[in-house]
Amino acid sequence: MSFDAPSFQDMYKQHKSLVYNVALSYVQNVEDAEEITQDVFVQLHQSIGTFKSQSSLKTWIYRIAINKSLDFLKHKKSQKRFFIFGKRSDNEYEIQNISNFEHPGILLENKEKSKLLFEVINELVEKQKTAFILSKIDGLTNPEISVIMEITVSAVESLLFRAKENLKKKLGNKFDEYRKK
Repeated sequence: MSFDAPSFQDMYKQHKSLVYNVALSYVQNVEDAEEITQDVFVQLHQSIGTFKSQSSLKTWIYRIAINKSLDFLKHKKSQKRFFIFGKRSDNEYEIQNISNFEHPGILLENKEKSKLLFEVINELVEKQKTAFILSKIDGLTNPEISVIMEITVSAVESLLFRAKENLKKKLGNKFDEYRKK
């Protein structure tokens, strides 16, 4: 499959928000989400010739956006570990990794609750987090999620069930801590 410049621009316009929202769901930082979005489209442009049409273009873009977001988080986590051994950042935000953002898919009036929710979502294991974000934030169906994650629909259902159970426990604990303050 080859794309000329105008069709790549159309693809960018059509999927830019999707990629940005996926990235933002993972990193909770506008600048980082913009960087990931740019990286995703650079990769798409470079590798569009390898797209085999075994899945939809949207599914392929989702996979790349998720992988880029996860890679970004892994890189950031390894930088934090390195910090323990001597790296020093002047950026207090970078050191504390505070989630302070407004996600377009989450319309909560209380920013503190929104921050708390995403802190707890970030504590989920990777596959539960991905399934939960795709389902509850991006609004995808279980069959769509199964194609993107390359797992069965029943595996998606299981991941979502465990994610919800873990979130209930963790949110319960967080609200108990919050009430004690």
